Amino acid sequence: MILVVIEQEDGSPDRLSAEALTFGRSLAETAGVPLHAVAWGAAAAAAAGSLAGSLAGNGVAVLHVIADPRLTDYAPEAIGKGLAQLVERDRPIAVIGTGSDRSAEVMAHVGARMGLPLVANCTDVRLGDPWEVTRQRWGGSLLEDARVDGPIRLLAVTPHALEPAVGSAGSPVPVQPFAPELTDRDLRVRITARVPAEVGRISLADARVVVGGGRGVGSAEGFAQLDELASLLGGTVGVSRVVTSAGWRPHAQQVGQTGTRIAPDLYIACGISGAIQHLVGCRSAKAILAINTDRDAPMVTRATYAVVGDLHAVLPAIISAVRAAQ
Repeated sequence: MILVVIEQEDGSPDRLSAEALTFGRSLAETAGVPLHAVAWGAAAAAAAGSLAGSLAGNGVAVLHVIADPRLTDYAPEAIGKGLAQLVERDRPIAVIGTGSDRSAEVMAHVGARMGLPLVANCTDVRLGDPWEVTRQRWGGSLLEDARVDGPIRLLAVTPHALEPAVGSAGSPVPVQPFAPELTDRDLRVRITARVPAEVGRISLADARVVVGGGRGVGSAEGFAQLDELASLLGGTVGVSRVVTSAGWRPHAQQVGQTGTRIAPDLYIACGISGAIQHLVGCRSAKAILAINTDRDAPMVTRATYAVVGDLHAVLPAIISAVRAAQ
């Protein structure tokens, strides 16, 4: 079988998990083996019924839920140990993880415990002896072809490398709880508290429109226009690394290799030169509008559309036009 690791939100796989399910389903059909899914924790156990229903049209035959009374929140070592025990029991030919930081950390624990290599940022797999994979390297600036041997392959999918398929409706898949053998030591690293997100704010990962700001915005106060435009377009604001380093905006709003990777319908990049780390974060945007005084800036040369000019003059004109159109 192929086993896909999923993270859920209110009883449905999140965006990256839906992408991993698409990847795993294609691989399972090619290999002629069943597709299974696995989730973890008390939240997944509580939402198992609705989660099983949402997986019905994605080709999943069984949903496994790693459950322990102490797994009330994210605990990477404990979840990795539990997943390794499940993998050891069922011996899938491959385990597919998502491109999220959490999934990558859990999969790394599985690989370390089982002595298996983890191949991250995969975009394609070709079955054979051994398997061949294509994966992104150096922040997506090149593709690497590699061979993966062994009885169990651990793979993680590149974020936003493929569109998640929408499955047809069907009967909820069977749910099989799995009780791992954990010790208190396994839970020494875990989330103990959460700070709720600002009410009404759209997350970067989910936004269909992102208005990004870089050094060219000039100051923390200069982001007022970006906030206004994002609000008018039903989107949210993202920033470059230099903005967070200057303390103008929190790291939670950073777009890039060390921030959030986004895939909006439109990314409006204001005063962002376009360092490779930032380009990696926004490369999955369907369209990019760059506003910059430098026509040779990497962001401008890679944009779908570009306005060469001062953003402090351009943004008010765009805002005025959007208000008039609305």
